[in-house]
Amino acid sequence: MAEIRTMKALRYTEKAGPLADNVCPPYDIISKDDRAGLIAKSPYNLVSLELPSDEDCPGEDKYAHAGKKLQEWINAGILKQDDKEGMFVYREQFAVKGKQYVVTGLICLVKLYDFSEKVVLPHEETLTKAKTDRFNLMKATFCNFSSVYSLYLDPAGTIRGILNHAASGKSEHEFTDDEGVTHRLWKIEDKAALDALIQAFADKQLFIADGHHRYETALNFKKYLAEQNKLEGTNADSIMMTLVDMDDDGLVIFPTHRLIVDMQINKKELLDKISADFEFAEYPDIEKAEEVLEQHKDKHAYVLYDGGSGFTLITAKPHVNDMIFENRSKAYSSLDVTVLHSLILEKGLGIDKQNMANQINLRYTRSAEEAVDRVKKGACVLAFIINPTRIHEIKNVALAGDKMPQKSTYFYPKLKTGLVINKLDK
Repeated sequence: MAEIRTMKALRYTEKAGPLADNVCPPYDIISKDDRAGLIAKSPYNLVSLELPSDEDCPGEDKYAHAGKKLQEWINAGILKQDDKEGMFVYREQFAVKGKQYVVTGLICLVKLYDFSEKVVLPHEETLTKAKTDRFNLMKATFCNFSSVYSLYLDPAGTIRGILNHAASGKSEHEFTDDEGVTHRLWKIEDKAALDALIQAFADKQLFIADGHHRYETALNFKKYLAEQNKLEGTNADSIMMTLVDMDDDGLVIFPTHRLIVDMQINKKELLDKISADFEFAEYPDIEKAEEVLEQHKDKHAYVLYDGGSGFTLITAKPHVNDMIFENRSKAYSSLDVTVLHSLILEKGLGIDKQNMANQINLRYTRSAEEAVDRVKKGACVLAFIINPTRIHEIKNVALAGDKMPQKSTYFYPKLKTGLVINKLDK
């Protein structure tokens, strides 16, 4: 099963300034304004490399520019590779709706496996454009800047015990970010602990939680190097991952709400079209939308908001639970997002899969407040507020060899990019 490996991490030195000023979120949630703000904090913020911009290097290939800047930082001692191999314990402490959480992960290298080998299992569809971008960056920098977030099962608590022991002392790094999330990092160099971890993962499957594009890109890059006879002597047959216990009490998944734009929609006609499969109830206070959804989490339930003070609760009729969509698995067909996409967006609104993939009439947000606000301001026509996908659903879809629709999960908080970097050349 999964083969995990130690790494000689490339890390920021004191010359770069505070670590908190140099790390960044994953590339795919960074806006143009976010990027500018991060670089304003520090000229060495990793966003310059993780998300290169044409504006930084007019007339020059942005990926090549990132590769050149990386080497400049290494030469200047801004980044330095560890002398010793190791793995890292990474903890995030945070609050959601007044409740405190702590989630613990292990940062290490993991041998790359094709999905057909059933060792590393995906759960979500990917897009070609993002994979091309990540491939070009990997080719120019020969690094994993951000790790793939994956889950594992540890019913005996063996791995948990090793990580808790390793994190019992003072952390190497600790800082709190602008969202109020506290990040802590410990390095494991003890051979006995490292060997125990390697042994503990030898019978594990890994479920990708976040980072599907990065994982598939790493597979493509490994194949590319092999074809060039350049794979040997590199770390490119592995990828940096942060591994988290699927039963960790700190795991939090936010829903990703759907916004409909650039369409003329008659709400009554929409409800009539889908009335064979759904029941409807009107509620007076949109502020109670998430609370009402929580009460209906055992059903396929959605809040439809088209403006005003109230909302419509849409709940699936019992026969919907027995439907199988697109000849896919039962696990896939049982997802709230699958039912929403198939019976409401496609059947009710005529938004087909190509339209969804290209985001012609569909947008996303993880904030219910933002969804409501955008409808009120006329930026979108309708909002569908949904419940979050649950951990066991991710596991079931992955084990079924299936993939969820895009934007089915949003793990919170995101892992910081830049705590440790994996150089692919040994």
